[in-house]
Amino acid sequence: MTAAVLALVLLSTTTAATATTTTTTIPPVQCTTAFTDVSAADFVARLNPGWNLGNTLEASPDEGSWNNAKVTPPVFETVRKSGFNGVRIPVTYADHYVGGSPDWAINATWLQRVSDVVDMATAQGFYVVTNMHHDSWKWADVTQSDANLTMIHEKFYASWLQIARTLACKPSTVALEPINEPPATTPEHGEQINILNQLFLKALADAGGHNARRVVTLVGGGEDGQKTAEWFKRPTANTTNPWAIQYHYYSPYNFIFSAWGKSIWGSADEEAALVADLSAVRGNFSDVPLLMGEFSASQVNCEASARWRYTDLLVKTARELNTSIMLWDNGLDNLDRPAGKWRDPTSLALILQSTTMPPPKNSLPLGTTNDSATTQSSSAYIFQRVGEPTTAQALPFLFNGNAVTSIVTSDSKLLSPTADYAVNSSHILFSASFLGGYLAPNGTAGRKANLTVNFSQGVSIPIEIVQWDTPVLASTTSVATAASAASDLAIPITYKGLPKLAAVRMANNTGGYLIDTWTQWLGPLQQGRVTYSNQYNFDDTHVILTASALGEVVTSLEPAVVTFEFYPRVPGNAVNYTLTVESKSIFV
Repeated sequence: MTAAVLALVLLSTTTAATATTTTTTIPPVQCTTAFTDVSAADFVARLNPGWNLGNTLEASPDEGSWNNAKVTPPVFETVRKSGFNGVRIPVTYADHYVGGSPDWAINATWLQRVSDVVDMATAQGFYVVTNMHHDSWKWADVTQSDANLTMIHEKFYASWLQIARTLACKPSTVALEPINEPPATTPEHGEQINILNQLFLKALADAGGHNARRVVTLVGGGEDGQKTAEWFKRPTANTTNPWAIQYHYYSPYNFIFSAWGKSIWGSADEEAALVADLSAVRGNFSDVPLLMGEFSASQVNCEASARWRYTDLLVKTARELNTSIMLWDNGLDNLDRPAGKWRDPTSLALILQSTTMPPPKNSLPLGTTNDSATTQSSSAYIFQRVGEPTTAQALPFLFNGNAVTSIVTSDSKLLSPTADYAVNSSHILFSASFLGGYLAPNGTAGRKANLTVNFSQGVSIPIEIVQWDTPVLASTTSVATAASAASDLAIPITYKGLPKLAAVRMANNTGGYLIDTWTQWLGPLQQGRVTYSNQYNFDDTHVILTASALGEVVTSLEPAVVTFEFYPRVPGNAVNYTLTVESKSIFV
């Protein structure tokens, strides 16, 4: 494609009512394949539930650059056999341009790769949505003070003209999404996103093929429900594409992203907020098909019982509001792609209920929901500390009118409802004699067994028996320097229980909080805590402080104590690590 072939005429972007107009002299694609029209409502309904091929084609600078290998057909086979009906394929084009203004040519090999991956998904019978992804902040961010809107409009249209031509003859089971989570903080930014939507639709029409009849999922600012409701402008009356609205839901932020020590969820207010958020989007777009294109409460960083209650309510509410859902999966959170296994089958089972009518009433494990609590409990686990006597344990459950039909161990032993456990209106009570088969005061710390509780309806719930003690770090101090803060610090650890961090607290040598000082106003298990991925991480053998966290310590010029906290969140289940700066140090 050359400048002589592609003529872009920029007319006006000066008013909210006038979008950039573009034209092209490239002949439209002609398809010989048949195309079966589908309404946006039917498309969105048929893809439910859907799954995201995350951290793959949208990885930067190329597929395979992040934590996943290049995708192959068996991945889609696994997802399809697991019960999903739709796949969203995020794609970043920013690193694949081979030409500049005005044609903004995209590498033909990359366009072919996108086409091939779409074909992998449709071959499995999936309804597919594909988009332009991290371009939203790499070059198409309209919120920047120096944003070149003329360039953004030109490049956006030219890019979608090429993408649409590449995918022009795909079947009607392929839908397109203009851009992922485009930044927007003001009504003016929202209007710019409306312009991008219109440029996207015009590019599809100009590209030819089946594109003018293809379903599209249009977006508002940030693909945020509230911003979309406030600023989204419906496409013009001459739009031929069936259209839906796509939004994403990651709320509350502090729970979903393990921010500031938040490891619990499920208070009456939190449940009401989730229902209100989803209901508000539907209320603002009562006549429009809705797609929640991303959501996730990850098994990596969200506590199990809270995660299941959250997922259950989200799925149930979306179903009642006729909103289809697509699970975000970056390859670390949900599907273990090389193994072809789901890391949290319970969440999977809850998500697959999105098509079940009438909806089943699930029995769910309860846990602490009060952010002011000084300790936290979870009925997803039976915890006993090393050195403590083995006693009967009662786990609170929300039975929702269901009966416990059986409990089975991971080694296929059927528990006795008289000798091993009992059930009352609010608890499952496990006997000391049964637990004594796995737990002993002088036992070693670790994961001991898994139980599966089956109910008269709904999903089965796993309970893990864990004996725990305080983990041990291979070292407890190091010096933070400008050089060392250039990369993450991975500290070897011997876990003694669940191999999982619950929260991390960072304080300076005077006891003040090093990051997010405002957390002093939060509950006792959140004060001074920092955020998963931003300041800390972990794996099977390490706890990790990010370069960002180390940089904060270096900048402060003060020593710091980092407290790593684990499950259960009770006194004694934490270890300290001291970071010194230059000659300054503290002792704990």
